[in-house]
Amino acid sequence: MYKVFVNDKPLFLTNEIVKETDFQLFLLESIDIKKIIVKMFNNKIKKCYLYYPDEKVIFKKLKEKIPVQRAGGGFVYNKKGEVLFIFRNGKWDLPKGGKNKGEKMSHAALREVEEETGVNKLKVTKKLQKTYHIFKRNGRYKLKITTWFEMTSDFDGITVGQAEEGIEKVAWLNPEQIKEALTNSYENIKLLFEEEKIL
Repeated sequence: MYKVFVNDKPLFLTNEIVKETDFQLFLLESIDIKKIIVKMFNNKIKKCYLYYPDEKVIFKKLKEKIPVQRAGGGFVYNKKGEVLFIFRNGKWDLPKGGKNKGEKMSHAALREVEEETGVNKLKVTKKLQKTYHIFKRNGRYKLKITTWFEMTSDFDGITVGQAEEGIEKVAWLNPEQIKEALTNSYENIKLLFEEEKIL
């Protein structure tokens, strides 16, 4: 099952029909995806499931209905075991950004972390999960698929938030500070911390 976030509300892609209780179920094949997204953005739908019988192609079916943007992101640790965060649009987030044509995903993630935070000396240690969310840009909805990489850096200079990306702050946070930051973050970022098991 895939979990896609729309304005921090979950949209599940499933091949099982479950009895509705606190959510709505729609058929992926026939649904007008834009109508669902608009309702979720406007808080008219809090949680929904899109059903398609074949689990192997369910995500492909969604991608046929909405343009996709691929991105790479970094879950970066320093020597003290702190994690690199950025603060933008009033929320704590992790550095990530779009992949250029022909660029390897890990290279995109490394480049974006450095551009958004000023942190260099980065090394990818392992590939993490992908996260999915739908956003609106220039009046169009897009599905962002972010591939995350765990990274390390022994950078000890001054971090610099990329102003043109609206990054107000860059900070290394310890586990206690991370707990606090995650109360004002995004659901897909919280998923990464569940996977990393550092809290």
